[in-house]
Amino acid sequence: MSKQINLPHDDSSCGWYAALPQQPACKRLQGEQRADYAVIGAGFAGLAAARRLGELLPDKRIILVDAQRVGQGASGRNSGFVIDLPHKFALEHPDPAHKQRLLSLNRAAIAQLQGLIERHGIDCQWSHAGKYQGAVGQRGLAYLQHFEQLLSNLGEPFRLVERDELAQVLGNTYYSRAIFTPGCYLMQPAALVTGLAHSLPENVELLEESPITGLQRDGQGGWLLQGSQGTIHTEQLLLGTSIFTQEFGYLRNRLLPVMTFASWTRPLSDAELAAYGGQLDWGLTPADHAGTTVRMTQDRRLIIRNTYKHVPKYGKSTSDGMRESVRADHRKAFLARFPQLADVPFSHTWGGVYAISRNFTNFFGELEPGVFASACDNGVGAAWGTISGTLLAEMAVGSDSAQLRDIQAVTGMPSLNPPEPFLGLGVRSRIRLAAWNSRSEL
Repeated sequence: MSKQINLPHDDSSCGWYAALPQQPACKRLQGEQRADYAVIGAGFAGLAAARRLGELLPDKRIILVDAQRVGQGASGRNSGFVIDLPHKFALEHPDPAHKQRLLSLNRAAIAQLQGLIERHGIDCQWSHAGKYQGAVGQRGLAYLQHFEQLLSNLGEPFRLVERDELAQVLGNTYYSRAIFTPGCYLMQPAALVTGLAHSLPENVELLEESPITGLQRDGQGGWLLQGSQGTIHTEQLLLGTSIFTQEFGYLRNRLLPVMTFASWTRPLSDAELAAYGGQLDWGLTPADHAGTTVRMTQDRRLIIRNTYKHVPKYGKSTSDGMRESVRADHRKAFLARFPQLADVPFSHTWGGVYAISRNFTNFFGELEPGVFASACDNGVGAAWGTISGTLLAEMAVGSDSAQLRDIQAVTGMPSLNPPEPFLGLGVRSRIRLAAWNSRSEL
């Protein structure tokens, strides 16, 4: 049965993408195309899946198709962390083996990305910088103490950093304490994913600005993907579509579309950099997860990320007025940390939508015969998307490995959501409550 697809509708103001060199013209879906495998979604998961299919099946034709240009979706809109540690609630999992599997998978993804960056010369500000988890006041310090205990239980290295030492890195005394973990990498996400797209195997054809607006069985055991200017017939279908997986009829009422927002400055001048007084190339996430993420990039830009919105219609749930309000909130957070840079404006404010589930479970596997998906990264898509996409391709061709068994052991089915209007009311209320409770950490 054919189903109409709701499209991403992202804003056009992502700073990461705007900072890229001019991109070459893209190839679009036109006419009737045939492929042995089709991958929908050219984010971290889709790029990794298409690459691995191309490597495993050099004589097969693989088509990777996306509604936008690579880098314009969520994979190019995040804050540029590639995190090795299990994230947030996964760290609280009672089974040590579960956490070790996640750690191993994340580190395999980082090693894979580093190898591709080195092999293909991808210029994306890739850096083994580690990550700070920062606390402002008592609420944040309580979360930080809990994080310290979780890391100790995991047996992973970390270092407590107090206010004065932290200020030498961050250029401010706003934070009272942080925990530094060394395994995180930083990068320019839009530059990384476009670099990955430009280095795909020769038997992988990338089609951009080619939204798939209909999906149906072709009557011959395969699939027909319908676009406005063409179609794709394929035997096997892989979905690297995150929240949009539900638009293709799968995982319905199991995923929650959430948008978070960021603003960044233009590059600081020499005088502004001196006034700032901190270091380049660091990233800090909040001990209280509803707090503020801050980054200083290699090219002298400061980034503020906070504010969450429930976006049932994805980008269409936002407006210019909403972004202006978010930008004002970001400005308050910026000035609280960097009052010496009050004259430095933001050049871009943008949002990005991702999928979370109520039970914080990632989906990985076969949805029905010949249809495979990695969906619901719960906000940590760079590492997870890379390894899950790679292993999804291996599953699709019938391979087996210890890593594939590991990812199957740590994934499952996202729980069902309540029906509307109760879902929307509940999510919005929870977001507002979290923002209120975390106001001292913003």
